[in-house]
Amino acid sequence: MSIKNNFCDLAFEPINGLFPYQPGKPIDELQRELGLDNIIKLASNENPLGPSERVKKAIQNSLNDISMYPDGNGFYLKKALSEKLGVNADMITLGNGSNDVLDVIARVFLSMGRECIYSEYAFVVYSIATQSVGATARVAKARLPDELDAYGHDLETMGRLVSEKTSVIFIANPNNPTGTWIEPDQLEQFIKKIPKHIIVVLDEAYCEYLEPQNVVDTTRWLQRYPNLIITRTFSKAYGLAGLRIGYAVSHPDIADLLNRVRHPFNVNSLGLVAAEAALQDDAYIDKSRELNKQGLQQLASGFEKLALSYIPSAGNFISLNVGEKAADIYTKLLHEAVIVRPIAGYNMPDYLRVSVGLAEENEVLLSALKKVI
Repeated sequence: MSIKNNFCDLAFEPINGLFPYQPGKPIDELQRELGLDNIIKLASNENPLGPSERVKKAIQNSLNDISMYPDGNGFYLKKALSEKLGVNADMITLGNGSNDVLDVIARVFLSMGRECIYSEYAFVVYSIATQSVGATARVAKARLPDELDAYGHDLETMGRLVSEKTSVIFIANPNNPTGTWIEPDQLEQFIKKIPKHIIVVLDEAYCEYLEPQNVVDTTRWLQRYPNLIITRTFSKAYGLAGLRIGYAVSHPDIADLLNRVRHPFNVNSLGLVAAEAALQDDAYIDKSRELNKQGLQQLASGFEKLALSYIPSAGNFISLNVGEKAADIYTKLLHEAVIVRPIAGYNMPDYLRVSVGLAEENEVLLSALKKVI
């Protein structure tokens, strides 16, 4: 028996069936591989505007503090979030990105013998977090391609999977990688029917990209549904993906449990001050939302001209159907210095996920697609 197999035998058995999360290919990696310049990355749903000037100034003013540990409780960021959201600070849990918070939720509420429910094509971290603690995933079939809200969450199907073993339900709204979105009334009706001993996690990583007229402040729901946890991030619309900071809002008793398990100093000092500054910059969010709206329209129009189907998106990306040669097209786009995201790992082998870039970046992608297809 090899050493590798011996180590696998020593590991918690469910870990052996996991595969590492595969991020979008970094620009410098493609530069090393192909020696290309002027690479455009549209693979990781990052904000193409970069961080706001307010954020950059806050970071610059805090550089002298990086030799010291950050505020492990995140007092000032929690205070800013509390004021922004209208919730008490003891309802907030900070994380190293919202991924971190999702993992903490799994460690607190899932274990061997317990089950969680999430939708087919949902964010892959739900699967990783569930399996890593030995819990059982019950995956609800998504809506069919010819149905309304194709590829989106089928809440009725998810509801039918609830059993005496169910401990957690994950719902991403909007969902990654499909970009599908559930109407607030429909979503609340679903949550209302869930027994109060089951934790419902509402992952709103992309909520800032929703049109204001479509937005319902789900933090107000916490008063009616104490079993609800809302997770959000500063990685997307706020443009802070590189600083890895997210948070959860929940009942204080749930937040207390999450904060017992989260790692000490899981949010770094620059992330704390950057996120606090970002919360004060409503103009930046408005600009990001408008740029994204125009970019979605630009990409959708370009895909239609190329006779390519896609899933209408409420996020800052579009999943594009390029057929059975998706892996080959992805590779050809790399040689055109354009990075997108293959999503065969989501059991969507015919699709590529394309993040919205600046207008000129979107145009380069469309030109490259026309060339390689």
